[in-house]
Amino acid sequence: MPAFFPFMRNAILLIALFAGLIPANSRFSYASSPTTPPSVSQGLSNAKALGQARLVVYGFNIYDAKLWVEDGFSAANYNTEPFALELRYLRNFSGTMIAERSLKEMRRIGNVSDEKAAQWLEMMKKTFPDVKKGDQLIGMHKPDGTASFTLNGKPIGEMRDEEFTRLFFGIWLSPKTSEPKMRNELIGAATGAKK
Repeated sequence: MPAFFPFMRNAILLIALFAGLIPANSRFSYASSPTTPPSVSQGLSNAKALGQARLVVYGFNIYDAKLWVEDGFSAANYNTEPFALELRYLRNFSGTMIAERSLKEMRRIGNVSDEKAAQWLEMMKKTFPDVKKGDQLIGMHKPDGTASFTLNGKPIGEMRDEEFTRLFFGIWLSPKTSEPKMRNELIGAATGAKK
């Protein structure tokens, strides 16, 4: 019987790994960290935190998320806006797990051919490293459809593919997200921000 518990714990962590798989049992709460990360300040003029949330799945803290924007940000047009999404991990995950879960969420939001999905998966596996508790991953969205990423302030990659970028950030910002409550927290829906 004792061998069963580590298996269950690992299975639950695999399920919970990146974007929150089980909305009915997810809990969000505000995370706190008022300091603007340097990579955000460099990419956005007058960056401000629009919204933030902590993803908790079955009692496991997964990550704190924060959306950094410029004045006039419109979530309805997120794919044409400059912004940064900051994730601060609260547990360890492999880069491969992050890439695989990201692709699954992206395909849920939009139609992606198997060929393109395979290309994107390889790009993400090469870009996303393993993360450990406390690591900060920032994705910077540029209006030209470019996505650039930093880990703990160091550049780790850039992807110049408008469709990829729209669907990747759509994991959190698309109305089709699997986590609508988290989207609302990030876009500041409770404070009347433009949806």
